[in-house]
Amino acid sequence: MSNLGSSVWSDRRNGTDTLAVPVGSVEQHGPHLPLDTDTTIAVAVAAQLTGTVLAPAIAYGASGEHEDFPGTVSIGAAALESVLIEYGRSSCRWAARVLFVNGHGGNAQSIANAVRQLRFEARDVVWLPCAVPGGDAHAGRTETSLLLHIAPDRVRLHRAEPGNTDPMAQLLPTLRAEGVRACSPNGVLGDPTGANAHEGEQLLAAMVVRSNSAVARWKPDSDGMLT
Repeated sequence: MSNLGSSVWSDRRNGTDTLAVPVGSVEQHGPHLPLDTDTTIAVAVAAQLTGTVLAPAIAYGASGEHEDFPGTVSIGAAALESVLIEYGRSSCRWAARVLFVNGHGGNAQSIANAVRQLRFEARDVVWLPCAVPGGDAHAGRTETSLLLHIAPDRVRLHRAEPGNTDPMAQLLPTLRAEGVRACSPNGVLGDPTGANAHEGEQLLAAMVVRSNSAVARWKPDSDGMLT
């Protein structure tokens, strides 16, 4: 894995690199996980993608649903979309391909919109989500286990407490209309009880395997997402 941030310009060669760009957020993750949880996970996945150059993360995203919680900083969906379009246009002047690695579900529509535009402009830009099949929605067991593996010193496990564990399909109308706090006063959508570093290691390894397989195929769907 080559690292863009620590490179000098002569390390790069026009038309050869596949640039992996983590896209995260600064948003509340309950009383026990850091505000940059999504960015941390996206970087951990992107750093293990075979044959790519790891770019510095785009650390702010579209997190308006979390803005009732102090610490959250959202740049909004439209601004994120614009940033990603300009990022793709600029980096594709020298990179052969660009892959946005998304750590925050709320970014997905902006990323898909940006990637569709860039692909319309004949730039080879795609994206993939840091998704865990069957995982809970936000700051629950899934993300807590991942952070216990990736950055255990940054988890306040003694503060972890269950939040709203209703199915996401049931929560979505309230989430969209009123935000996360209306569904969960502590900001947790799930239950971090039982989270552990070993589970987090397994979850991350599985994500990396799925992501590397998708990168190797490089077959984006109609939204530019690798499948």
